[in-house]
Amino acid sequence: MNDKTEKKGHICDAASLSSEPDIELLYDLSELFKVFGDSTRIRILTALISGEMCVLHIADRLGMGQSAVSHQLRILRAAGLVRPRRVGKTVYYSLDDDHVRGILEAGLEHVLHSKRGGTV
Repeated sequence: MNDKTEKKGHICDAASLSSEPDIELLYDLSELFKVFGDSTRIRILTALISGEMCVLHIADRLGMGQSAVSHQLRILRAAGLVRPRRVGKTVYYSLDDDHVRGILEAGLEHVLHSKRGGTV
């Protein structure tokens, strides 16, 4: 087989196929996207775009119980998507970094584009 293969009118450069990320890295990415697969967690992350909040304020903003919010925050924290900051007995949460904001914005942009009839 040569370096270029033609299939269905497309030329595929075999060298580009060898740059696929390591399978473990792809597994980690899959696990990250699973965390984004819950609408409650997306709502929490979206609320935190405006700045850090304590569990009570997140729960009030989303109309949820503090226990349910705390549970979801544990999952988000384990995934490295939010970070806590303790002040006395109160814990404030914020997005871990700008990558999280970027993922949310890119996902929303894609959904809006698709809803407007754009090609995916």
